[in-house]
Amino acid sequence: MTLKASQGIWTSITTQDHYIHDNSFMSIEEKSDCDAMEMKYDAKAKMVLPGLIDAHVHLDKAYTIDSIGNESGTLLEAIQNFKQASPDFSKEVIKERMKKTVNHAVSFGTSALRSHLDFNMSDGGEIAQRTIEAALEVKEEMKPMADLQFFPMCDLTQLSARGKEILELGLREGLDGIGGAPHLSDQPKESILQTFQMAEKMGKPIDLHSDESDDPSIETVNEIARQTIQFGFQGKVNVGHLCSLAAMSQEKADETIANISEAKLNVITLPGANMYLQGRNDKGLIRRGVTRVKELTGAGVKTAVASDNIQDPFHPFGKGDLVEIGRLSTYAAHMNSEADKLMTLRMVTEIPAELMGLDKYGMKEGNPVSFTIFDATTVNELFSWTPVGRWVYRNSAWVCITKQMQSWKTGQEVTN
Repeated sequence: MTLKASQGIWTSITTQDHYIHDNSFMSIEEKSDCDAMEMKYDAKAKMVLPGLIDAHVHLDKAYTIDSIGNESGTLLEAIQNFKQASPDFSKEVIKERMKKTVNHAVSFGTSALRSHLDFNMSDGGEIAQRTIEAALEVKEEMKPMADLQFFPMCDLTQLSARGKEILELGLREGLDGIGGAPHLSDQPKESILQTFQMAEKMGKPIDLHSDESDDPSIETVNEIARQTIQFGFQGKVNVGHLCSLAAMSQEKADETIANISEAKLNVITLPGANMYLQGRNDKGLIRRGVTRVKELTGAGVKTAVASDNIQDPFHPFGKGDLVEIGRLSTYAAHMNSEADKLMTLRMVTEIPAELMGLDKYGMKEGNPVSFTIFDATTVNELFSWTPVGRWVYRNSAWVCITKQMQSWKTGQEVTN
């Protein structure tokens, strides 16, 4: 394949072997004695994908596991422990964690992330304000590396006038939409209503944590679907988790999926955190919390997979590698067929790009040049090996190159 670009924009795409030179793609050769901008790499038989898209992360919480624990492993303890610790985090500390997480994600091939933000008003607003300030500064400072979006998590039924003022100001200054977790609200229906009213007022999309519980009676997604239609927000609302959907009876699940489909809700499954937090009180056959991915995609619901929490009390593991998370989702959702594997690949590329409103995404003429070369030749190899070797290109530059080197007993070094 030959891909030509000018000033960072794809200008033509034809089927040929290729290498990049002067912002164009030409026949592949390897040249190691040049700098990154002039680098030619033999990518024959290797996989080239547009940037991976992580549509649900928590940059403000990442890498706090060493200071904030979770002995019970439950969602409620994680929420409580982070809330208690967050007053001690300065803006600079929050920014440092955010940047570290973005850099790691970029090194694995991610080009865009949507992060939810804790909106802690327990001190009257200072914590929430500095979190928003940190996010907006990082969004600008990290533009050369990745496109970032931020959605504050709010229960508007609990917000004071000062809280709503801080929220609206943040939305005017660059926050990208409104988040929340209405299933945790004392007034879930009213919380959902006020979220839609605020989104309508500010002209912003909605991205909610929904039904992150293994209790099948928790079904706020049905109310979200109803109000999505009522407010005319079809296609503009994402719902993450939907753990309780997996615990429902088949009849109730079918009804709920039909409502999700009718409202054109977009779904994000988060297998890492869900498998870690859910089913903690079960004995024997333990519910794992991962939503009904195959049934949702089978019903035509746009469904993505994302990292969620990274090394924090909600999920102590992870590193921001969407290939690793994609592989985890194939286990969790039984995505075993060749069609399933291709769907999983779409769930970390084009589908989340659409869910994030990235209309200039992909290796298409007229789009910005952004791609990653993976040291794999097939989708099965990609998810089997989760290869170390990755070459990440963005904004007319190789932004990160990672190679794997093996040293054998004979002293021979093998670099891929």
